[in-house]
Amino acid sequence: MLKDITLGQYFPGHTLAHRLDPRTKLLAVVLYIVALFCAKGVVTYAIVMAALATCILVSRVKLRALTRGLKAVYVIVIFTAVMNMFFTGGTPVADVWLLRHITFEGLRTAVFMVLRIIMLIMGTFLLTYTTSPIALTDGLENALSPLKKLHVPVHELAMMMSIALRFIPTLIEETDKIMSAQKARGADFESGSIFKRAKALVPILVPLFISAFRRADELATAMECRCYHGGDGRTALHVLHYKAADYLVMIGFVVLTVGVIVLARMGF
Repeated sequence: MLKDITLGQYFPGHTLAHRLDPRTKLLAVVLYIVALFCAKGVVTYAIVMAALATCILVSRVKLRALTRGLKAVYVIVIFTAVMNMFFTGGTPVADVWLLRHITFEGLRTAVFMVLRIIMLIMGTFLLTYTTSPIALTDGLENALSPLKKLHVPVHELAMMMSIALRFIPTLIEETDKIMSAQKARGADFESGSIFKRAKALVPILVPLFISAFRRADELATAMECRCYHGGDGRTALHVLHYKAADYLVMIGFVVLTVGVIVLARMGF
């Protein structure tokens, strides 16, 4: 299960999605999320789904990598579907046992909510899959640079988010190693009630926290050795520049979002 968590991983490539400016991709993801949450019917969901499918094809990220990351949220998806099916008012599916509590409106809402969660996760994962942590930090810092006039520590916030994303796969790998070592010593994480299994995970937390603090200390030492002093006077090795493809992508996502909002208000 831990190996299925792919948040924060980066798959190097030379596709259009990889070459786009990170600021373009950040804006595209924001507009995509807005369009996804504004979608109300079959037509608007189909449009957003087509946009996501196009981005996946352009990025050449394997669909298996995207669906593997969904395994960690299956419980949330199932819970959301069940809650919408049983607690949405409307016309019952049938007057038989549990079916009398399930409505057609509830089924429709459940399908749309499940699609929204899945498409939201796949779209945001696609950002980290095609953008390196360094590029993501530079793009986020540059996009939020106007907030520096309000004395907001933009560079520090961007750096913390980048480090957090970078170390998610590392901590997952470390947790998997600790669990394998505990299993070799006779630990059981899979049998018993949910409370017993949760209690069995407690011995993992101590070595995991020790490892995380050790890695944080090593990272801090490495940054000090390289004379890192925050964002003041810092220059970038790769200066960000918008290209023609960036403007076309931004225009495309603006049209997508505006179109979905208009169609949703029209009942589609």
